[in-house]
Amino acid sequence: MAVEWVTFDCYGTLIDWERGITDALLPLAPPGTSRKALAEWYIAMEAEFEAEGYHLYKHILDRVSRRLLEALDVPVAPDVASPLPTSVGEWRPFPEVPAALAELRAGGRKLAILSNVDRDLLELSIAQLGIRPDLAVTGQDAGSYKPVSGHWRVFLQKSGARADSTVHVGASQYHDMRPAAALGFRTVFVDRHGEALETSPTRVIGDLAPLPAVIEELARA
Repeated sequence: MAVEWVTFDCYGTLIDWERGITDALLPLAPPGTSRKALAEWYIAMEAEFEAEGYHLYKHILDRVSRRLLEALDVPVAPDVASPLPTSVGEWRPFPEVPAALAELRAGGRKLAILSNVDRDLLELSIAQLGIRPDLAVTGQDAGSYKPVSGHWRVFLQKSGARADSTVHVGASQYHDMRPAAALGFRTVFVDRHGEALETSPTRVIGDLAPLPAVIEELARA
C-alpha cells in the first residue's frame, strides 16, 4: 500500500534527548550519579507531570528538573533558571538520522514530526536535523500530550492525508506505537534499548538507518 507520509516522534526517535537531558543535569548532580539512572528518573517524573494535563512543555522541563535535583539533594534556588528548558537547542540528533531523513525526502516521501514539546522548542531541534519537515504538530497545536490521539488527528486534518497511507515512526510503545495503531496507522518501532514488545508494530528497527528501505518495502506490500 502506498506510503505518502512518514510521521515521526522527535525526542528519543530523531533527537537523543536522554543524552541531552543528562548532559544538562549531570554537572549539577552529586558525583557518581549514573547517567542511565538519571535518565530513567527523569522519564518517570515527566510522565507523572504530563498525566496532570496539558501545560507548556518548557514548564514540564522546569518542574521535572527542579524536582529531580531536589531529590538528589542539590536543589535549584527559585530565582535561578533550571537547566533543561535552555538546553534543548543543544540536544543532538542520533548520528544516522540526517541521512535517513534526506533519503526519505529524496524518495518522494512527505515528512512530519509529532511532538509533545512547544513550537519554539521544536524549532530548535528541527535546526539540528539538516532537513525541515513538511508539517509539524506540537503539544501546543494538539492541546494535549501523546499518547492522547490529538497529535494524529491534527496531522490528518492539516495534511489531508489518510492514516492508511501514512507510517508513524517512534521509539515509545506507550506514547506512539499503541495510539497510532489504534487510529489505523502502520507503525515502525525504533527499539534503541532492546525492549520487550508490548505492542504489535508493523516493523521493528534498531535505529533509523534501515528506515528508507523499510518504507519502500511497506509501500510495495
